[in-house]
Amino acid sequence: MPRIKIDLPEKFIFKTDIPLRISDINYGGHLGNDSVLSIFQEARIRFLNQFGYSEIDIDGSSIIMTDAAIQYKSQGYHGDILSVELAVDDLHKVGCDFFYRATNKLNGNVIAIGKTGIAFFDYKKNKLTSLPEKFIQLIERLKAE
Repeated sequence: MPRIKIDLPEKFIFKTDIPLRISDINYGGHLGNDSVLSIFQEARIRFLNQFGYSEIDIDGSSIIMTDAAIQYKSQGYHGDILSVELAVDDLHKVGCDFFYRATNKLNGNVIAIGKTGIAFFDYKKNKLTSLPEKFIQLIERLKAE
């Protein structure tokens, strides 16, 4: 079976530091694979929050994850600080992709890269909605800066 390959966009539009907690560490003494997706979610929430958004309210729409892919590159350990970069790309009628790169802030090693497919969703109607125009404009502006 072929390995997952994630092609990262050239430009990241957000960066945040996230320390690895003891609960992120598995029995092997390093960052657990399950924690990486949670770290990516934390970065996504921080990104949205800076614009007054949340995962349940982006100009009246919510988001829901449609898929996720992660490539593990090196190990992370308790106490490491990950610099997590985020990009948004592949905008289409009802969704987009969020891309992530987590790097050990101390030694520069890339720990993991990932992509989450995101759809805009109306939880009250239980159906997909269109990307809000303000969100599209925001992403386009950030990518142009």
